[in-house]
Amino acid sequence: MYTIKFRLTLLTLNCVTIISCNNNSDAKESRNDTTVKATQAKEYFSQPLVSDIYTADPSAHVFNGKIYIYPSHDTATGVPQDEQGSHFDMMDYHILSMDAVGDKVTDNGIALHIKDIPWAAKQLWAPDAAFANNKYYLYFPAKNKQGFFQVGVATSDKPEGPFVAEKEPIKGSYSIDPCVFKDDDGKFYMYFGGIRGGQLQRWNNNKYDSTAKNRKPEEPAIQPRMAKLTADMKEFAEPVKEIQLLDKNGKPFMEKDNDKRFFEASWMFKKDSKYYFTYSTGDTHFICYATGSSPYGPFTYQGVILNPVDGWTNHQSIVEIGGKWYLFYHDVQLSGKTHLRNVKVTEMKFNSDGSIQTLNSFK
Repeated sequence: MYTIKFRLTLLTLNCVTIISCNNNSDAKESRNDTTVKATQAKEYFSQPLVSDIYTADPSAHVFNGKIYIYPSHDTATGVPQDEQGSHFDMMDYHILSMDAVGDKVTDNGIALHIKDIPWAAKQLWAPDAAFANNKYYLYFPAKNKQGFFQVGVATSDKPEGPFVAEKEPIKGSYSIDPCVFKDDDGKFYMYFGGIRGGQLQRWNNNKYDSTAKNRKPEEPAIQPRMAKLTADMKEFAEPVKEIQLLDKNGKPFMEKDNDKRFFEASWMFKKDSKYYFTYSTGDTHFICYATGSSPYGPFTYQGVILNPVDGWTNHQSIVEIGGKWYLFYHDVQLSGKTHLRNVKVTEMKFNSDGSIQTLNSFK
């Protein structure tokens, strides 16, 4: 959801550049002439899905034959930028919907506000959703009143909400960017984690250490986390586990492998009996993927799905719709500001061996 190193110079080798920010009435920030001219000079591969609010971190699903997108709702609250992502000060969720890719997008209004989450203090970051037990579940990270992130769950009878949050976060949850995946046998799993502002570096063996530092270049990279969910979708059915992300020689990545190692934005999908674990490298802004034969991994790195985009972050979801596969992502095309982003979608293609063709955000 959020990465730490702001790139003063963006990668230009086929770099995916995008910007995410919408002409938001509640943001009250206008685009300056420099930003507008820079944006007009670029030919983006796809355009923002909405432009009246700022949106990011899109988790897309097909429910009842309709596409629903569960994004973060970026706003300009005036919180100063820092390396912990404090300026990403989101306070509610708006769920978007459309009948098909390319159709009109509907903003369904506020689905959940932080004031209605008893345990949460601030920062409603990247969410996800699932359907089970004839209900819709919204999973979201927020900082609790002690200052560390946990994952909460809210329920609704409708995919667009409004949602009612549980009084407490999921027991044993921590960090950010929950992704909930349903396997073919009907079991659900949550994948999560984000480094630096997402605090994953402070968790070791599921215990929190407020003094823990980022890993050094020669140390093993921090791994994403996962757990199976209970039948009621509101708790973990097992202790949280680390996922092993390996290079093609079967070795774990080191911290210095920051073009390939995990940083944030877990997203799992399955195709042709193969599990695809996708993620953002965060501080280098690649959307990568790794494959495995089990929802628990290990997952072997395969390559890049999306090259870096315009902005300080990227966050993806991948969904099959009408026999085609689509990548949802964000950039800052409308605003040029790192904390005011816009969501986009583009078709994604596979090769015959199951590998994914790398995308760029510019034509």
